[in-house]
Amino acid sequence: MPVIETAEIEALSKAALMRHGAEEWIAASVADAIREAEATGNRICGLYYLESYCLQLGSGRVKGAAQPEVTRPRPGSVRVDAKFGFAQAAFQRALPEAIAATRENGTASLAVCHAHTCTSLGYFTGQIARAGLIGLGLTNATPIVAPPGGSTRVIGTNPIAFSVPDGQGGIAMQFDQSTTTVALGKITMAKAAGEAIPEGWAVDKDGRPTTDPEAALAGSLVSMGGYKGWGFGLMAEILAAGLTGGLASQDVAPLKAPEGAPHDLGQFYLLIDPGLSDHFAARLARVAEGVAANEGARMPGQGRVEATRVDVPDALWLQLQRLAGHA
Repeated sequence: MPVIETAEIEALSKAALMRHGAEEWIAASVADAIREAEATGNRICGLYYLESYCLQLGSGRVKGAAQPEVTRPRPGSVRVDAKFGFAQAAFQRALPEAIAATRENGTASLAVCHAHTCTSLGYFTGQIARAGLIGLGLTNATPIVAPPGGSTRVIGTNPIAFSVPDGQGGIAMQFDQSTTTVALGKITMAKAAGEAIPEGWAVDKDGRPTTDPEAALAGSLVSMGGYKGWGFGLMAEILAAGLTGGLASQDVAPLKAPEGAPHDLGQFYLLIDPGLSDHFAARLARVAEGVAANEGARMPGQGRVEATRVDVPDALWLQLQRLAGHA
């Protein structure tokens, strides 16, 4: 398994995306997200998705030349129409306006409309935090979760991410998690590797617990914490679809399918200026102090350092080179 510089992963990813039809600035925005995912060990949101991006560029399922359109319909509301292009590019185009709206109003929302899957929400809320603001992000996805006690899929893994600034241009805390026990990608990766999954991750089509990833994919993932996780998933669904005009999870086709209708997903972000309270920094420090008092504990995301070199499986490395036209 080769060890590859993350900068090279980014460069080859950008080349691959451009080779398959993405404009340079758009390819750069997506490649940067791929690099960060690989550098932070979030492999499901990194190179794992690159081949599908390229195939979908070729089929037109994602528009590689779409120019996002940013509007501010109200003082504290920013919207960007991704026009069925990549979410990374739409967010990049809209973030400056969302930051300005937050500075002016104390809080602001950013609705990313009609976009391709954003993969890692923390990539986006992290940018909000590095700008000195608190960021909360939500999105929805392909239906894979039935209500507790039910068997019909209604919502997706519907992740939520939350990032808090440290006041020095960095991130004091960040979590980025699906509202299911695990992300769907872990199930599909287990299937591809011919491995079983732990009990408690999913149920089969009859609602019975299963360790077979194929049966899990035909059934339903389990909401984290049962009804509690289901509630968070519904919250993400209502905000991400209802406030952006994106599709409800029930109407979203499989995200990695090479052909078909655009994803048409929404991502909804809430930005908050911690300067609204004179007590924010002190209270954040107090909470962090309490966590640190427990040996081996830390705030989520605290002290995270991006790797500059990572292991890439042989097959994935060859695929990356092939997609970029280097093999």
